[in-house]
Amino acid sequence: MPESGSPAPALPGPGDFAAARALFPGAREQTYLSVCDRGILGDHTVAALHGYLAAMQGTRLQRRDYEAVVDDTKARFAALIGADASEIALSGNVSDGVNAIANALPWREGDNVVLTSELEHPNNLYPWMRVAERGVEIRTVPMREGAIDVAAMQAAMDERTRAATAASVTFSPGLRTDLAGLAAICRARGVFLLVDAVQSAGILRHDVTVEGVDALVTSTSKGLLGLYGCGLLYCRRDWADRLAPVYLSRTGANVAPDKPSEMGTAAFRAGAGRFEVGSYNFAGAYAVRASLALVEALGAAAIEAHVLSLSRRLTGGLARLGLPVTQPPREAARAHIVTVGKLGDGGHDVARDETLQAWSAALKAAGVVHTIRRGQLRFATHLYNDMTDIDRVLALSAAHFARG
Repeated sequence: MPESGSPAPALPGPGDFAAARALFPGAREQTYLSVCDRGILGDHTVAALHGYLAAMQGTRLQRRDYEAVVDDTKARFAALIGADASEIALSGNVSDGVNAIANALPWREGDNVVLTSELEHPNNLYPWMRVAERGVEIRTVPMREGAIDVAAMQAAMDERTRAATAASVTFSPGLRTDLAGLAAICRARGVFLLVDAVQSAGILRHDVTVEGVDALVTSTSKGLLGLYGCGLLYCRRDWADRLAPVYLSRTGANVAPDKPSEMGTAAFRAGAGRFEVGSYNFAGAYAVRASLALVEALGAAAIEAHVLSLSRRLTGGLARLGLPVTQPPREAARAHIVTVGKLGDGGHDVARDETLQAWSAALKAAGVVHTIRRGQLRFATHLYNDMTDIDRVLALSAAHFARG
């Protein structure tokens, strides 16, 4: 499709992380270790947005031209996670995706949903609280060694369990969930499994066919290196066609895509497209399409290996400094997020441990971007980070604690 605007920079070859880093001014201007909070835009994504805005200034392109970009975006995301394009919807964000699924499930009074409330982000709790008003029980199970306990979730299930939900990687302490193990349990019981993948999509590999999850939601503002206010929703086709979303508009209805003003029936569109409501966020689609192209160019497996090598080095270095760094209960639980401190010993941007709070302030003053969640300092890596970032944090930390 023809577009106007500045030419996009060339994408790197497979595994060329030095070339990828060069696309991100934000990674060069500071030590950015906070993709768990938000991603940063690369030059290729900014060029794509300029192209979109330039096209909007003119009259050459029609609505269907912009919708073709949405279709390509969904196809690229489907390829990234091992899905079919018909199983992907463009959504508003994680909250939009969770709400869409939670309210489309065929609940009956007395049903229950199983989750681990102390490890889920509030945005994967509020929708279920609303569902509970229909007489659905929320069954929350305790974490185990800072991770979601799949065995405990299984033990909490019974014949009235309709759904289970879990983060692929918890936002704090940042440990990976055994999705395949949980999905196998859910599939055997006919329980719908919804995954919040906002902390992993674009960073760690997903294959929804292998993992066996029924739905996966993410935003584009973190690991997918796009904009706020845009997200992607996967729903397995055989489930999607059985679900009835609360909202319906032309984009989610079974009508011809090239005749948007003609009235059709109230029948839902086949596949995950039934969850789409109203006009698309075209700017968001242009942005994430460019970022998905970068992920494809580098290779999802290479990106995962890259970030895990960085997190191992950071974890080991911080542990050698005597800091209370979170250690995964098993290697498979390791992710790209490294946390330090006691989980629950503080809140949003606050650690009750004054030593950790002072360390955080010193790092921020030195240009190390990180966050504090639930009392833990969080450092998270992505494709634009390298070992110089890790070594700088370790050197700054050693100097800080040496001063006492």
